[in-house]
This record gives sequence, C-alpha cells and structure tokens, in this order.
Amino acid sequence: MGALQSNLLLLLAAAIWGLAFVAQRVGMDHVGPFTFNGVRFLLGSLSLLPMLFYYRNTTRQTTAGNSGDAVRAGILAGLILFTAASLQQIGLIYTTAGKAAFITCLYIVLVPILGLFLKQYVSLTTWISAMLAIIGLYLLCVKESFSIAYGDLLQLVGSLFWAIHILLIGYYANRINVLLLSFYQFVTCGVLSLGIALWSETIAVEGLTGALIPILYGGVVSVGVAYTLQVLGQKYSPPSHAAIILSMETVFAVIGGFFLLGERLGFQEMLGCGLMLAGMLLTQLQSIQQPAAEIVMTEETSGKTG
Repeated sequence: MGALQSNLLLLLAAAIWGLAFVAQRVGMDHVGPFTFNGVRFLLGSLSLLPMLFYYRNTTRQTTAGNSGDAVRAGILAGLILFTAASLQQIGLIYTTAGKAAFITCLYIVLVPILGLFLKQYVSLTTWISAMLAIIGLYLLCVKESFSIAYGDLLQLVGSLFWAIHILLIGYYANRINVLLLSFYQFVTCGVLSLGIALWSETIAVEGLTGALIPILYGGVVSVGVAYTLQVLGQKYSPPSHAAIILSMETVFAVIGGFFLLGERLGFQEMLGCGLMLAGMLLTQLQSIQQPAAEIVMTEETSGKTG
C-alpha cells in the first residue's frame, strides 16, 4: 500500500466521522454522552470480532511473541482516546459546537510541533498546509467573538490528547497488528466511558432503543470501521499529513448537516471548506512528488552503478 492509498483511507475515515456528528446529535436526544460513547465503543470492539476470528491464523503468525505488546499498546491508546473524548464532551457543556470543533482540530498544528520533539522531519509544505487548514477551520467553525473560556480550555487540553493519539497510532501502526490494536483501544475506551455513565447518568432501555440507529452507526461504522481505517492509513502516512486529512471530518460534518439536517451554508463556511480542501490537496501533492523523486534517484543510482 502506498502513501496515496493510505491517505485515501484516512480521508474515508474523516468522512465517516464527519457524518457521525449528525448521528451523535440525534443520539444525544435519548442518552447521555458517556452512555453513548460507552455503548458505541464497546459495539465497535464487538464489530471487529468476526475479522479477528477470520484472520486468527495470520494474527498468530504476525503477532507471535508480542500479543502482550498489543494489549499494552491498545490500553494506552484507549486511555488517551477516552481522555480526549471525555474532555470534548464535557467542554461542549460550556462552549459552542463551532468553537469546540475549531479548538479540537488545533491538533493539525500540535501534531507537527510535538513531532519536532520526537525528531520527526516536517516539511515547509506541511506547515503551509496546516496553516491553510487552520484558517479554513476558523472560518468554518467560529461565528462569534473568539475568547478563551473554561469550556474552550477543556477543548484545548483535549486537542493535545487528540494530537498525542495520532502520534501514538503512527508509532504503533507498523509495530502491532492493527486489528488487535483497534480492538483493545475500543474496549478500554468503552469500559471507562460506560463506567462513568453508570456513576453519573441514567441508563434506560427506552433511551437506548430511541438512539438505536445513531448508536449502530456510531459503533459499527464510526468506531469499528473508521478508527481501524485510521490505524491502517497511518501505517504509510506521516502523522502531520494524517492530522490535516483527518481534520476534513469538519468539512464532511458541514456537508452532512446541509443534506441531512437542512443547515445553511454561507460564503464564510464555503470559503473555510475551500481553504481546508486546499491544505489537504497540498499535502497530497507532496505525497505524489516524493515517490516520483525516489524513482528518479533510483534510476540515477542505477545508471552510475551500471
């Protein structure tokens, strides 16, 4: 699988997550946020069981001797995922959805900054792409005066954990079986979320029944499929590129709201979507040019040695 194919998987994950905002909005009418997260992440882990069973022989061969590593990596990723998702949900109580989406997606910049501390090379093109995406996000999400309040601070801390999650997945994607990594992180996040829900929320069968379709989409598609696509995609895509592509979920959320909820799109929102798309396409241009440069260098080297 090449870089372009990996980026397409990440874009598909972003599209699924963007449309999941519609499902989450409808689901919140029936159940609490921790109940919704708990049930959907556990459902997402169950949706992977058929694939784990089908590929059990391959899994044994490729993860022989490191199944414990998969458990530890999955639990660590699940803890970070739970922390990020929880901060986002709590922050939404105190801030608007638009500001929350903008601040959350600041991981576009945080990922390459943190990558510098990990000695990861970040090109000038990637920085320009990130800036275009950030400006686009601001135009798309923030429609009121911008100031940092309590809820915004929670979202900012959550954005740091989303960035750490992307970097962590990028690190383990080529070291751990992707299905096992996904399964264990879903179970960890689901158990912790449901534990908080049992303590702080009222879980009723009527509520779960009313939110059945959003929960099914959020669990099987958004969690089981999309997060696994993220792990697969990050095997061959640098974390900084992955962050920009995954931020496109905001654009897909706006598109989903337009077609499914009848939400209007103004000039500012369309301009924001255009800038984010430009930022993403710029990273893809770099991904296409890099293999071409490698081919040229290989041919030159062959000519010298031939």
